[in-house]
Amino acid sequence: MSENRVAVVTGSNQGIGFATVQELCAKFEGSVYLTARSEERGLAAVEELKKLGLQPKFHQLDINDESSVLKLRDHLKDTYGGLDVLVNNAAILLPFKEGLSDEVFAEHAKTTMQTNYFDTQRVCKILFPILKPHARVVNLSSMLGHLTQITGEDSVELKAKLSSPYLTYEELDGLMQNFVDSAQKGEHTKYGWPATGYYTTYNVSKIGVSAMTRIQHRDFERDSREDIIINHVHPGYVNTQMSEYRGVLTIEKGAVAPSWLALLPPNVQEPKGLFVWCDKTIVDWVKGPMPPLD
Repeated sequence: MSENRVAVVTGSNQGIGFATVQELCAKFEGSVYLTARSEERGLAAVEELKKLGLQPKFHQLDINDESSVLKLRDHLKDTYGGLDVLVNNAAILLPFKEGLSDEVFAEHAKTTMQTNYFDTQRVCKILFPILKPHARVVNLSSMLGHLTQITGEDSVELKAKLSSPYLTYEELDGLMQNFVDSAQKGEHTKYGWPATGYYTTYNVSKIGVSAMTRIQHRDFERDSREDIIINHVHPGYVNTQMSEYRGVLTIEKGAVAPSWLALLPPNVQEPKGLFVWCDKTIVDWVKGPMPPLD
């Protein structure tokens, strides 16, 4: 029944997402969708993969636009009866072209959190109901999304809240909004958040994604559908536009762990709800330690 199986990678017209589509096209038994906000860029990426003998499909997807996500959901439901693999790759890291002023930091906090956390969560809420039994979900996090990156003045209490096995979506949403609101006042470190820096807003948004993954895992453990697995992953320091091409890994190497998680076989025992390093090592998200940076 491979003709009815389908995988979707969000934000995949370039970088790690593009390489993940390439890997899935080669190994996944079913249709693989490359998605992008821009139809022009998305179709160009599809053509690039077709030149390699692969057959990805394209669907426009802007995770900032709810109607765009709903259109994708309806297409998947009508065409395939649901969804087998979801790789949540779409994210932003805004450069500080204007300099690291308090005003720019505050604006970046708002924009980055909206896309990387709140809009990713909305994608999950819309697409999770159509996940089929044995579905696989991969949330792209980062080593910067590891809990040990919380280093503010009251970090012990904040880390305890974020790592609680009883954390709810409402509580996590409140914590993420607290970062945004306190950043507007320059008071975020008072609540335990990291000090203002180039990667701070990205850090916190990915910490939110990782904490969210743990909640989602609990939900899937109780789900009536069989064997739905979700994990979060650090793909490595990859040479992409997001890293301003400073990364040490190729996009193909950055796709190794996300693709592996997307292709986990039926009824595998682990990883489930875990933080996975770029070399497929399972890392304790709460305590660490994190492996050396590649």
